[in-house]
Amino acid sequence: MARAVSRTELDPRIVIVGCGLAGLAAAQRLLHHGFGSIRLLEANNRSGGRAWSQGFARGLLEIGAQWIHGPSKQNAVFQLASQHDLLDEEAMSEENQALQIDGLPPNVSTYYSSSGRRIGPEIAAPVEKLYSALILKSREFFQSKTEPVRSLGEFLKLEIARCAEEWKDDEETRNLKLALLNAEFKLECCISGTDSLDLIALQPFGEYVPLPGIDCVFPGGFKSLIDAMMKPLPKDIVSYNKPVKCIHWNGAFKASDAQDHSYSILVECEDGETIPADHVIVTVPLGFLKEHYRTFIHPPLPDSKINSIQKLGFGTNNKIFLEFEEPFWDPKCQLIRLVWEDESPLLSARPDLQKEWFRKIFGFIVLQPVERHGHVLLAVLAGEEANFMESLSDSEVKNCLTQVIRRFTGNPAIPPPKSIVRSKWYSDRYTRGSYSYTAVGSSGDDIDVIAQPLPLPATKAQPLQVLFAGEATHRTFYSTTHGALESGWREADRLNNHYLHLTSMNTKV
Repeated sequence: MARAVSRTELDPRIVIVGCGLAGLAAAQRLLHHGFGSIRLLEANNRSGGRAWSQGFARGLLEIGAQWIHGPSKQNAVFQLASQHDLLDEEAMSEENQALQIDGLPPNVSTYYSSSGRRIGPEIAAPVEKLYSALILKSREFFQSKTEPVRSLGEFLKLEIARCAEEWKDDEETRNLKLALLNAEFKLECCISGTDSLDLIALQPFGEYVPLPGIDCVFPGGFKSLIDAMMKPLPKDIVSYNKPVKCIHWNGAFKASDAQDHSYSILVECEDGETIPADHVIVTVPLGFLKEHYRTFIHPPLPDSKINSIQKLGFGTNNKIFLEFEEPFWDPKCQLIRLVWEDESPLLSARPDLQKEWFRKIFGFIVLQPVERHGHVLLAVLAGEEANFMESLSDSEVKNCLTQVIRRFTGNPAIPPPKSIVRSKWYSDRYTRGSYSYTAVGSSGDDIDVIAQPLPLPATKAQPLQVLFAGEATHRTFYSTTHGALESGWREADRLNNHYLHLTSMNTKV
């Protein structure tokens, strides 16, 4: 019986493009499996990708990923954070993990209208309940072979119009309820990272799996998880400020230190360095792939993969952090909601982007606890308005939001915030947005197609060469950090299984 060739003897060279959660997860798992020749290439000067903690006010803020969505035993990020003791006692409680909240955390909200008055719970609470019921109903079409309309927005608007016909309210109350529902649409745009709910495909919307547990944050910032993942990696495994220009695959490339071996991959960096490899794991955001798929990989991607990259949605979700000297909000308030009284989901008119971009802000999240953050509000907005906001100066944004706050609270004496920090994910050349969603015309099948390695199927003669990871490659957890983490593990395991198969094939009786 001939001896099997071990993976250690083969010692494949593996390049990972991107040092975000997916890239770090892949590197960790590959090292665990015994792979030794690994190199991560990161275009920016830091690890973490779209998880980026930054100092502000009294502590840290999250420019990108902020919450662990569904912190429970099924959540890979939560489990990893637990292993490294990165979460507080409340997040770790069994009660917190068990609560099923359907993706929306409970909060103490204060509603303000554009006429400067508070909206009481007697009106707001039934509207919240109605909207939650409609979202749950919209998720049921995933199991159905038919759908009444193509988009989530169309479905919700039809259902709202039907419900509104049964309302017995006076015209003012009716219009206020519709304005509240329109505010819910803006929040949903931020959750999904889309410009409009009309862009989200209805049928696959229910395939995304919300996990149980009340969303929680890292007391030490997402940075604490990135640092914990980086710590066991070999020194100098990551090359920073190293953007990749093109991945050449299906070739026979030589390396100066291994002339007797041909590599199927040659990674060409923007600084001119070329790195031969046996495999490459691509973890770049879908927004980058959408913009560069024609030149980033050569030979070109198969038509099926290109079509899926084009069809799947990738939107912007931007943050604006405002620090105040003193709070103007109630100490118990967790979320300040903004309701424009002249808006309705049943009206198709959109505000002028340049003059009224701020209308897309659904409200202000109060960062807590105050001892950790100071008096900080977080405004979130998505879509074209989020893209446009990036073109404005800090002072323009700060002055604009000061006027919005004064108008909605009815208090013209509220001082402006003393400092501001914003995310600009759309203009970031290596992301071009925030995260993915299933757009009209796409489905979970497109996510799987993007995740397929090249070539497929892999054989001994044509082994795995180009693998794909990242949140946009996870069919049920797309748009999340736990989806990104699992995708990196998945591709590392795929490579490991590939070599286990090859070594078993080399064993002859």
